[in-house]
Amino acid sequence: MKSFTQVTSLIALFFLLIFAAYLDSPFSLINKNYSYTATSSKQKVAKPVTAAPSDEGPDLVEKLEKVEKVDGYFVETYQEYEVYKDENGKVKKEIPTDHVETLKYWDYSQNSGE
Repeated sequence: MKSFTQVTSLIALFFLLIFAAYLDSPFSLINKNYSYTATSSKQKVAKPVTAAPSDEGPDLVEKLEKVEKVDGYFVETYQEYEVYKDENGKVKKEIPTDHVETLKYWDYSQNSGE
């Protein structure tokens, strides 16, 4: 027969599981302000909105300015431009911005003999 401590341990574990399930349920006292009940108002439904992209402002385009070889690496320099277009999509003007990015990668062709 099981000992008294084993039985009380199982009973304590059983009540602990029931208590944890109660706290996790929407009917517990700690969740009473956050639970959904039948008396709550209807849920809100999100409606899709159709919004056209604004034609305000220029398009930002990065263009390759130069490619250099430095210490076995290729270094590409890109300049960002503000591109203004007319109604037909024809470029009216391009203005360089202060944003410049560089991309550095190893020239693997020099290691082909190894």
